[in-house]
Amino acid sequence: MDTDQRRGAAPADDFAGVSQGFPGGSRRLWVEEPAVRYRMPDPVRRAAVRAVIIASVTLIQAMIAFLGTLTASWLAFPMVISSVASTVVATWSVLDVWVTRQVWNQRNGVVSVPSSTARQLRRERRRARRGARSAVRDAERARRAGRAGRGGRIPGRNEGGRERGGSWLSEA
Repeated sequence: MDTDQRRGAAPADDFAGVSQGFPGGSRRLWVEEPAVRYRMPDPVRRAAVRAVIIASVTLIQAMIAFLGTLTASWLAFPMVISSVASTVVATWSVLDVWVTRQVWNQRNGVVSVPSSTARQLRRERRRARRGARSAVRDAERARRAGRAGRGGRIPGRNEGGRERGGSWLSEA
């Protein structure tokens, strides 16, 4: 619905050709679209911001060195030297973004992908922990069942068991 229609007025003649060819006679100014890519993780974003700042400072130094050389200024030589050093640092900072991204992906996994390797590793670790816990429980049950067969009775929590400082040997 156009603004003119909401206000109850006839559409303005000056803009009659603007809305032609669109469904409903009008087009929306803002169309919300889903994000194509997800937001970068915080460590990767920090490294990327650092790299952009370092690269921009390097470009500014290179421009000053170039203009200083054209004007035969004394500042040209120090700026050329610092531009070379800054280029090395800028290259390192771009590599830092790449390494940080790889490290983050290895540590946290790509959760958005259903067949993620990290998810599979977590699943395997969970299975191993559950198996270890059940093995401990089974061993404890077997130990208790063996003791119950010898002594005839398993002591309760407050009946002279380990909780009060007594020993199992004194009861058998």
